[in-house]
Amino acid sequence: MGRALASAFPEANRVFEQADRALGFSIRALCFDGPEAELTLTKHTQPAIVTTSIATLAAIRAAHPKLPTPSFAAGHSLGEYSALVAAGALTVEDAVRIVHLRGKAMQEAVPEGEGGMAAVMGGDRAAVEALCLEAAEGDVVAPANFNAPGQIVISGHKRAVDRAAALAGAKKLKAIPLKVSAPFHCALMAPAARVVEAALAQVTLTAPSFPVIANVTAQPNQDAEAAKALLVRQIDAPVLWEQTILLMAESGITHALEIGPGKVLAGLAKRIDKRVAVLSVSDAESIGKIPEFLG
Repeated sequence: MGRALASAFPEANRVFEQADRALGFSIRALCFDGPEAELTLTKHTQPAIVTTSIATLAAIRAAHPKLPTPSFAAGHSLGEYSALVAAGALTVEDAVRIVHLRGKAMQEAVPEGEGGMAAVMGGDRAAVEALCLEAAEGDVVAPANFNAPGQIVISGHKRAVDRAAALAGAKKLKAIPLKVSAPFHCALMAPAARVVEAALAQVTLTAPSFPVIANVTAQPNQDAEAAKALLVRQIDAPVLWEQTILLMAESGITHALEIGPGKVLAGLAKRIDKRVAVLSVSDAESIGKIPEFLG
């Protein structure tokens, strides 16, 4: 992940170097060479994705220095950190240090095997909230990601998530268990939120140079202190991604770049609102397509 990009663009390579120095270990080596078992540990996955995303952004800016200033930036969960780096609010070094800590804290918040997540297909917000309420039985289970119409991820105690999955069929819903290391974006993550809050208190953020849409509000923000509070809140609150894309569309956004590994967000955007066309950018080839895409 990111090896070809770092080879092709000195600017991207520099981001990996910055991340290695900040973390005190080589995230570059994990991204480029694995082993996969180490890379997929949450404490490594989070800084790896953020580093690769920021390296991709650095390559884009080097290749296309006259790109217009974005109207907005946004990131799904972890991606909110990359969005804040893109807007100049957070340094690369602080971002990777905090998300490394965030990953460890989220992993440690719930004992292994006690949490779970599932994607519920075919229901709206009210239907999924009702499903969780019925399945809870004193445990935690709640919507965690409002990803797209008819796709809402739930999170909580594994036994409650399993009960919700069992109940889904009778309500004409389909629940697909997700392979995750912890139950993200639910009340069980409150201990991790406190850890990140303490870490962010030691970091200086500057006002974003353009608005960053926060996960927990689906509203643009350009206040540095508010950005910190929003990052803390997103750990144990649901990600309002569908609402984020709708805000962009209703604000007149027609083109967006998905920066970093994968194409999941482009797929979600297509399902949410076809007025927003998304180009996934992760390598030299896709970077070359940006001017034509933006017209």
